[in-house]
Amino acid sequence: MADPQGFLTTRERELPKRRPVEVRIKDWKEVYEEQELAQLERQAGRCMDCGIPFCHSGCPLGNLIPEWNTLAWKGEWHDAIERLHATNNFPEFTGRLCPAPCETACVLGINQPAVTIKQVEVTTIEEAFGRGDVAPQIPDRLTGKTVAVVGSGPAGLAAAQQLTRAGHTVAVYERADKPGGLLRYGIPEFKMEKRVVDRRLAQMRSEGTRFRSGVDVGVEITGQQLRDRYDAVVLAVGATVPRDLPVPGRDLEGVMQAMDFLPDANRVAVGEEAPGQVTAEGKDVVIIGGGDTGADCLGTSIRQGARSVTSLEIMPQPEQERVAGQPWPTYPSLFRVASAHEEGGERLYAVSTTEIVGDEQGRVSGLRLTEVERGADGFTPVPGSERELPAQLVLLAMGFLGPQAQGLVEQLGVDLDERSNVVRDAQYMSTVPGVFVAGDAGRGQSLIVWAIAEGRAAAHGVDRYLMGSSKLPRPVNPTDRPLMA
Repeated sequence: MADPQGFLTTRERELPKRRPVEVRIKDWKEVYEEQELAQLERQAGRCMDCGIPFCHSGCPLGNLIPEWNTLAWKGEWHDAIERLHATNNFPEFTGRLCPAPCETACVLGINQPAVTIKQVEVTTIEEAFGRGDVAPQIPDRLTGKTVAVVGSGPAGLAAAQQLTRAGHTVAVYERADKPGGLLRYGIPEFKMEKRVVDRRLAQMRSEGTRFRSGVDVGVEITGQQLRDRYDAVVLAVGATVPRDLPVPGRDLEGVMQAMDFLPDANRVAVGEEAPGQVTAEGKDVVIIGGGDTGADCLGTSIRQGARSVTSLEIMPQPEQERVAGQPWPTYPSLFRVASAHEEGGERLYAVSTTEIVGDEQGRVSGLRLTEVERGADGFTPVPGSERELPAQLVLLAMGFLGPQAQGLVEQLGVDLDERSNVVRDAQYMSTVPGVFVAGDAGRGQSLIVWAIAEGRAAAHGVDRYLMGSSKLPRPVNPTDRPLMA
């Protein structure tokens, strides 16, 4: 185990400091400063190596957390990355972007601040890259089987890397101009610089994975052509249909979905062109939706020079501590402060938009809202609480409903469930033999750690389908949603 007395002698939870707000909002670099390695090793030493490590149940990947915590505490970084990579293809992604359900399940967290698992994870992989311990894993022999992976987000990349290492010839299709999916065009640079994505893609290319960017599958190549060309197909297209806001004024100029706003901002942040980009510069911005995407819009708007930013959430403000209905080790709904929330803006809870108003030119000029109370039958307006906010840019960040059905999904003829997700069985195969699904396309909008876990699980199913059995590791944790009977 790690330091037998670590959780007794090092009781304080220490994380790297965020760069000063007045400095970081002037650039697009990641917000965290580098943490001293000795401090990180002390934090890893707080791991109790529990008899029953509930952090395993909190992590969909089944990461061997106590093992690599111990190795990090000892400074044995080569062995630490071996144990981390055994269950997680991309710890540099999860270490930056995952909300860390492992930490809310940490046994130490019952009566002390939890172990800084996520920070140990990202430090382990960064040390590995720095020491040259992340090398291509080229298969000894090829199977002669071919697989098309549609979508290059975390689920698609995980499936592709596992299948390539199993010896299959894998092509990843991405309709954007570069691979990475939401990792590239949805996650702002200040949360994860794109060099982090590019260096992992370089490893995958060296292993033999082929990338086909700028190809809109379902338009430029049909589903049937894909099936004719490849022995198996993995759908990792994500849940890209955004939830909309059906109120008067929705069609005004300046009202747009978050995922129509963020990609251009990400392109410009890395020096690329974005013709027709809509920015927040000099505007009063209202963001509808208080989740991670809303926080991404907030930090982006501040860096673009917004005059004001207001975030709206229909739910009441969460509690600071666990409530009775969300006991340890479940992942609780708590009031959380992301780095973007420190940088400015106002957060309004328990409010609902009733109308978006515009000027004579058809441009958005404001937003009418009312406070609401939540009851058994939903939300009801609070009389006399109506108000209006100025807004020249309204960003809708209310989540996603499911995968795009038109085009590829329809062409393949796969069944959808009542939530419009692709139905799959225990091996992640859809109702069409040879067509598999991983990530949000089958699960619904979820976490990056689930996407990677499902990509790995789908790869196991594909390998078994192609070869009759699989040498890939089975997923540690089964999905927590019912699969196809």
